[in-house]
Amino acid sequence: MTPQFREAVEAGDRVALTAALSRDVVFHSPAVFAPYVGRDETMRVLGAVLQVFEEFRYVDEVGAGEHLVLRFVATVNGRSVEGVDLITFDSAGLVADLTVMIRPLSALHAVVEAMGRQLAAASEGTD
Repeated sequence: MTPQFREAVEAGDRVALTAALSRDVVFHSPAVFAPYVGRDETMRVLGAVLQVFEEFRYVDEVGAGEHLVLRFVATVNGRSVEGVDLITFDSAGLVADLTVMIRPLSALHAVVEAMGRQLAAASEGTD
């Protein structure tokens, strides 16, 4: 629907990424059961993702109407990661729902470990 999200992620641009998200965006992480709700919570996690994922690039895109699937590859702590971003846009063209899926399981474990460290470090920096 709109390249704004993809371009922001590929550029590592936090400001543009924030602008691409609906205020009430729902983010479904591959690592936790409960979704993150709202732009601020989602950006807290996506900001850490921008720090943790290395050599990130989208390699395929499929979409129709308000739905978009972006397939990506990256490296986390030397581990190759493959995944997809499943995106639903609202009527304004902003990301309303984002689900991330990652494979293989060993890559997911590497992501969870690295994200835990990054989020803990970010929390310590805000106290």
